[in-house]
Amino acid sequence: MSDSTVWWVLTGSLVALELFSGTFYLLMLALGMMAAALAAHAGAGLPAQLVSAALVGSAAVVVWYVVKRRRPADPSVRGMRSVNLDIGEIIQVDEWSADGTASVKYRGAQWRVIQRPGNAPIPGTYRVAELVGNRLLVEKV
Repeated sequence: MSDSTVWWVLTGSLVALELFSGTFYLLMLALGMMAAALAAHAGAGLPAQLVSAALVGSAAVVVWYVVKRRRPADPSVRGMRSVNLDIGEIIQVDEWSADGTASVKYRGAQWRVIQRPGNAPIPGTYRVAELVGNRLLVEKV
């Protein structure tokens, strides 16, 4: 079996493993295997094939990692109105406690309210932004 065939089989194997794992990093390593197969087709020796697989595969992994880290994270499910119908509702906070929480009557029950960090605890009208455990995270309207 030729070197290029071995590299193509390894490439296909990594792609198949990625389908089971869903990590996407195995696809980046498969790119390295593909580079080695192309180097074998070009007539490069085994050391050059190994170097091309290592360089292309590791470079692809590093590039994918950097791209993934720079992309903003998905929004929290706790703040999606399609998941929780309390998001976006308006409540009235009459008084804040010294610990930065408040107790409000909402939907016929007493709820503990917290606000986003960095905001001053001022009584008034607030919008529910998220549900954090059994507390309402609010922001000033």
